[in-house]
Amino acid sequence: MVKRTCRISKSSSFFLFGARGTGKTTLLNHTPFLANAYRIDLLLPDEEARYSLNPGLLFEVASPLQEGSWIVVDEVQKLPKLLDVIHKIIEEKRIKFALTGSSARKLKRGGANLLAGRAFVYHLFPLTTRELGTRFNLMEALAWGTLPRLFEFEDESDKSRFLHAYVHTYIKEEIQVEQLVRNLDPFRLFLQTAAQMNGEIINYANIARDTGVNIKSVQNYFQILSDTHVGFFLNPLSQSVRKVQRKNPKFYFFDTGVQRALQGRTKVPLMPGSSEFGNAFETWFINECIREIAYREHDYRLSYLRTKDDVEVDLVIERAGKAEMIIEIKSTDRVDDRHTRSLAHFSNDFPDAGLICVSRDPIARTQGRIKILPWEKGLSAIFAE
Repeated sequence: MVKRTCRISKSSSFFLFGARGTGKTTLLNHTPFLANAYRIDLLLPDEEARYSLNPGLLFEVASPLQEGSWIVVDEVQKLPKLLDVIHKIIEEKRIKFALTGSSARKLKRGGANLLAGRAFVYHLFPLTTRELGTRFNLMEALAWGTLPRLFEFEDESDKSRFLHAYVHTYIKEEIQVEQLVRNLDPFRLFLQTAAQMNGEIINYANIARDTGVNIKSVQNYFQILSDTHVGFFLNPLSQSVRKVQRKNPKFYFFDTGVQRALQGRTKVPLMPGSSEFGNAFETWFINECIREIAYREHDYRLSYLRTKDDVEVDLVIERAGKAEMIIEIKSTDRVDDRHTRSLAHFSNDFPDAGLICVSRDPIARTQGRIKILPWEKGLSAIFAE
């Protein structure tokens, strides 16, 4: 098992959120202080039915346990009403709970308050470069993503089958079974369209026309993707910078392999120099930043910046107590002035910020205030203490 860098505290109950297949259950099964925990898996139909009919059964389970004992509940979003019982057990018996979930949507709908601060919140993602170490291969990560189970397969056909099965399971178990949308056909079309527009500024009206639903439905669909942790919004920079800026967010999928499966592109080679390759590299790098920020528990805020005349930088990182970092992400292996033009354009607006162009170019160098760094050194610069 790959050693995960998600640092879980044993001093408090907690939620562990993450998309299906990111390894939440595996992580908890290999967490030493949970070795003797009582385990409840709500993905098992009999288990779900038992606690759905009688949530108070959890009191009976907790009754013989000593103070400080642990109970693990997998996929707690399937029964949000259990949280009221869990809350009471935590308060009265000082039992601790490890709660996993692949969706916060039903918890929100059910009015659950995440135990009113009595539980920490963690997130688990596909594997990072730090976790994979010497096993990490950039070209493989861009083409297939880094979901843990993917590394069980060597044959590309098997990797493709796994990713398409993953997408099918997501639609069936997260969307259909949980009844998050009434009509699956427009949602399936939306998924393909959203994957094709990954990393672009969202135009809700255009997507509504392409999928045959209204704008409100499209907005709801995107929120479902966010709530089920298969993607995230990247908002425009909130502060005003010289010119009027774009206001709509971008949307990125959480894994390049899943995104390509939704596009139906897993059997098409990902070629350096293509726009698809550039999109995959940008998506992977931003995901890598998000994962590391979560695991390191940094108070960083990510955004993008694009003016109405379409001058853009891919990523702005606001770091509490530190200067911003303005980052251009280029998939090229040879950076030149064309790739740093936007950074130079905004340099006067951010006189104290770090200006970085990350790419596959192996040669680190400076160009005035701009640092041109291989992606590995770019990540190191972002997270330098």
